Amino acid sequence: MLEIKLKKREYSEQRSPTLNTLLMVEETLMNIGEVITIAELKRRLPKQVMHQTLMSIIDYLEYSGKIVVHDDKVLWTFNPESKLKKAISKGTEI
Repeated sequence: MLEIKLKKREYSEQRSPTLNTLLMVEETLMNIGEVITIAELKRRLPKQVMHQTLMSIIDYLEYSGKIVVHDDKVLWTFNPESKLKKAISKGTEI
């Protein structure tokens, strides 16, 4: 069985996000569409999320290839294949 290896964070208690919280963070990042700090992301979320929970979600999204994280800044990079094909067909050939 494939085991997901997430970053080891030193918290006294590990938080597990609910699916609704994960989807809320995903939707917020998709709609922002630019590089954003984690602190700014927390401010823009429609509901408050505990820092540990948010970091678990960030780790998961980075592992799954949906976001890129660098120096506490986050960028949504995931593009579903149907949208990707559409973007390629509209793109300019170099």
